[in-house]
Amino acid sequence: MIRADWIAADWGTSNLRVWAMQGREILAEASSDAGMNTLARDEFEGALLALISDWIDGPTDVIACGMVGSRQGWTEAKYQPVPCKPAGHMVAAPTQDSRLNVRILSGVSQATPADVMRGEETQIAGFLVQNPDFDGVLCMPGTHTKWARISAGELCHFATAMTGEMFQLLSERSVLRHSMGDGWDDAAFLAGLDETLSRPERIATSLFSLRASGLLNGEDGAAARARLSGLLLGAELAAMKPYWLGQEVALIGATKLNEIYQSALATVGLTVRAFDGTEMVLAGLAGAREAL
Repeated sequence: MIRADWIAADWGTSNLRVWAMQGREILAEASSDAGMNTLARDEFEGALLALISDWIDGPTDVIACGMVGSRQGWTEAKYQPVPCKPAGHMVAAPTQDSRLNVRILSGVSQATPADVMRGEETQIAGFLVQNPDFDGVLCMPGTHTKWARISAGELCHFATAMTGEMFQLLSERSVLRHSMGDGWDDAAFLAGLDETLSRPERIATSLFSLRASGLLNGEDGAAARARLSGLLLGAELAAMKPYWLGQEVALIGATKLNEIYQSALATVGLTVRAFDGTEMVLAGLAGAREAL
């Protein structure tokens, strides 16, 4: 029988992930598709208890991050403006079950240019627990990739690229879906990357050439898929050049995405370290709990 000292929760738009914790040790983990988008405000507590009720016996701290703290979430954890210490503020969520003591970490906002993040700030905090002297840029690949400038233990400014979402939409819902296949082609990826990294203004015409190449030249689906990824990531790197040029850069994300970004950044002369996103979010949640 598992008895958690506390519960870590990463609560996104589509999914909920929880871990039974003893200090920084993971005792058990569970997940569900009870993301923020699927729940009314009075349903969050039940969705959480459905996963953790067997792990708790008395009053138990639950430290949560992500969209659970949005305006549509369990309770709003207002954004903290940059510059700030990431995951440095949290709010209590209302509960009915006396075993629960739920706190939700605030996201981070930026006034100019306007930008927000929820969840990534906790990964940044976890990274800084392990790398307290880091001075450089963190890139967090995902549906909405974040580039964040870190100095003196603070998040100074950041920018978001919708590269992952654009890839999903273009590959699954646009005319380009007819050209997409499975697998991967490194040469096609690098060719697409070089094309828009050097000439990002050509992104719209470069994208349609994928469809035309499939029709006229028989380009296979794996090459088309990899080239699409390269075209989009090249445009992102061109836009984010002020973040990575002359900076120490580290990646935080899933292994596959980290590898793609490592390959792309190598073409501009950067050798970057990669860190697992789940490991970093757990370190950030543990740090927040220890700061209570």
